[in-house]
Amino acid sequence: MNYAIVLSGGKGTRMGAKVPKQYLEILGQPVIYYSLKAMQESPLIDRIIVVVSREYEDYIKELMNKNDITKAYAIAYAGKERYDSVYSGLKKIPTEDITDTNICLIHDGARPMLDNEIIESCVESCKKYKASIAAVAVKDTIKVSDDKGFAIETPDRSKLYQVQTPQSFTIKLVYDSYTQMYKEGKTEGVTDDAMVVSAFGKVEPYLTKSSYKNIKVTTPEDLKIAECFLRRK
Repeated sequence: MNYAIVLSGGKGTRMGAKVPKQYLEILGQPVIYYSLKAMQESPLIDRIIVVVSREYEDYIKELMNKNDITKAYAIAYAGKERYDSVYSGLKKIPTEDITDTNICLIHDGARPMLDNEIIESCVESCKKYKASIAAVAVKDTIKVSDDKGFAIETPDRSKLYQVQTPQSFTIKLVYDSYTQMYKEGKTEGVTDDAMVVSAFGKVEPYLTKSSYKNIKVTTPEDLKIAECFLRRK
């Protein structure tokens, strides 16, 4: 039994819109629709859990009903931080499904270019390594700055990757890792699920080759780029 947790609780302040970025429309559908559609169409995903702010619960339910997202399993409420939202989603998974063989994909609802190829790659990597994160090699040279804004170091670009979602894990590994994190109260600086699994599950995630098209819609420019990609698709 494989699960997908789709995160849809962000505010999207950098977009400068009246509604969160995942609910802005591209080609007549909200951004999050495309992630839900990809999960629905994938034969590797059995159940979908959507994490939302309470005020958008009815909106999401109506969207999934209207678009025949029949794999919809549960709605979870978003927390203050991303990791709170992820844990809220994980806690919706039944105890009997929290095993070392079942897999959970955690995906940002603001990444509309998810497709079956990415899902397949992440699941296959997860089966082999227990933890997988979608990623692409960085294209640009990266600089490290000091406190005054001066470049002081140039990391080896061949070893640098831009991390995306889905981030995929065996369910027991990611559930136990999150539970341990909260037990120890060590949440400071946590920005993604891979950090939690690495620190509290002692498993380093495999970097699974993804697509440069799998962008996160964060700014108005991103919205235009995503629209261009979806038109071609």
